[in-house]
Amino acid sequence: MSEDVLNNQTIVRYEDGELIETEDSYAAEFPLTIMVNGEEFATVICSPNRFEELTLGFLASEGAILKLSDLKSIQIDDSKGFAHVELTKALGDHFQYSSKRMIASCCGKSREFYFQNDAAIAKTSMTQITLHPEQIITMMEKLQSASTVFKQTGGLHNAAISDGKTFFEHRQDIGRHNALDKLYGYCIQHHIPVRDKILIFSGRISSEILIKAAKIGVGIILSKSAPTTLAVKLADDLNITAVGFIREGNFNVYSHPERIVAHADED
Repeated sequence: MSEDVLNNQTIVRYEDGELIETEDSYAAEFPLTIMVNGEEFATVICSPNRFEELTLGFLASEGAILKLSDLKSIQIDDSKGFAHVELTKALGDHFQYSSKRMIASCCGKSREFYFQNDAAIAKTSMTQITLHPEQIITMMEKLQSASTVFKQTGGLHNAAISDGKTFFEHRQDIGRHNALDKLYGYCIQHHIPVRDKILIFSGRISSEILIKAAKIGVGIILSKSAPTTLAVKLADDLNITAVGFIREGNFNVYSHPERIVAHADED
C-alpha cells in the first residue's frame, strides 16, 4: 500500500517582484474504486495511503457493514486503484438505487447520497466521558504537531481519535470525510471501542462532519474552527458535545457542555 501522499515538482513562483524557478510539494490525489460482492459500490477520491482502513471506515459509515465479522475478505490493488470486498451477506435493496457513485474529495457527489441512510446509521451518543480544558487544549496541540504534511502542502485535512489520555491515533487525507473514515477503519480493524473516544478535527464542523461523527459513534468532537448552525442543532439532537475555535488556550462549547468540567476528576 502506497504511503506517498506528496508530489514534488518544479514550479515558477512570483516573489519580491521576481519570477523564480523553485521546487514545491503538493498533496497527491488518487481514485479508489470500492467493489462490493463483485459490484461497483463507490469511487472515493483520496490520498493514496491506508486504503484498507478507508474502505472499512467508509463501508461502516454507510451501513454496508455493521461489524468486522460482516467482512469475508478485502483485497487492495493499489496499482489499479481497486478495493475488492466480499461480504458475508448481500447488500440490502437500499444500496441499489444507483449503479455508480463518485465520492469527491470535499463533500461528496450530492447531499442525497449522504442523507439516504443517515437517519438509520447515525447514533445518539450515550457516552459518559468528560474532559477538562487542559485535555482539550493538549489534544488539539497534538493534532497540530502531527500535521507535518499539511505544513508542507496546505492541502490536507487532519483528524485524530483519542481517549484524552494515552490513546491518540492520527490520520490525514485530501478529503475531510476520508480522514475520519480512516480512523474509523483503524478502530474496526483493531477492535477498539469508539463510544468512549473523542474526534479531533482540523476543519470546520459542518453538518456532514457531525453526522460522520455520529455514524462513528463518538460523543465529543473538537475542532480548531467553527461549527455551522445545522451542525450545532444536530449535535444537540444526537447528544454530541461540539467544541470549536480551540486556539491559543481558548475554546467555545456549542452543545452539551455538561461533558466539559473545570478540573480533572480525582482518581
